[in-house]
Amino acid sequence: MTMRSLVGVLTLAATLATTTAASAHDESKYPDLSGRWRWNPMGGGPRYDPSKPAGAAQQAPLKEEFRRIHEDSMADQATGGAGLYVQSTKCIPMGMPFQMSIVPFPLEFIITAKTTFVLFEVMTSEPRRIYTDGRDFPQNQPTTYPGYSIGKWLHTDGDGKFDTLAVETRNLRVPRLFDQTGIMFHPDGQAIIKERIYQDKANLNLLYDEMTTIDNTLTRPWSVKKSYTRLPTAMWTENNCTEDLTDVFIGKEQYMLGADGNLMPIKKDQPPPDLRHFNVKK
Repeated sequence: MTMRSLVGVLTLAATLATTTAASAHDESKYPDLSGRWRWNPMGGGPRYDPSKPAGAAQQAPLKEEFRRIHEDSMADQATGGAGLYVQSTKCIPMGMPFQMSIVPFPLEFIITAKTTFVLFEVMTSEPRRIYTDGRDFPQNQPTTYPGYSIGKWLHTDGDGKFDTLAVETRNLRVPRLFDQTGIMFHPDGQAIIKERIYQDKANLNLLYDEMTTIDNTLTRPWSVKKSYTRLPTAMWTENNCTEDLTDVFIGKEQYMLGADGNLMPIKKDQPPPDLRHFNVKK
């Protein structure tokens, strides 16, 4: 009799736990963002504003000091260098907002009751955790490349079902860039990125990310609209940035490892590295 009572109690506890878990996350209340999503390049490579060409044509509202820095970065790239993009060349994570402009690597959304995760196929884009449990930004939180994101699910059309994820991201580690041409963030690390992520109502395989960045390199908040298309298959591959890396960094100089295994310059008349500690025959 005691054993039957114990079994009954355990069964009831398991049932209540299952019921509580189910009520905590009712998938029917959230949009279906499953599958692989790929950034729509709109005629070009990764860039903050996909509606405009890369580089100066982005018309970034930069303060004069940072406009000149961007020009210097592009000038270095024009001669074969990496400019400020050297950080990503070293396979250091791209961070926000750059990692939301990945081409051609897809991303994935995982929605839970307390957190929405954004996962990436390329290793230089770290996972995003968007907390939707009502918390506030923590104090003295270490900075990271994807930053610390707090979100809130909204139902904007009155049908009682969530359709828009509003996100604010802070605690962004510097140095960081908007894009590969070298539009940089302010080194003070005070940037704030706000997003509204939602599906097209007429085409649920089309996703939008309305993004606004507030940063002290800018004369005003910079708002853009990114879009993603859901791919028909959910096959994931592995992309390791360091696996076939041919870039070699010695001090402040960048070189390249040639197909023959020898060090090569990346710019015309680039000086060789200092070999004083090697037994070099004269």
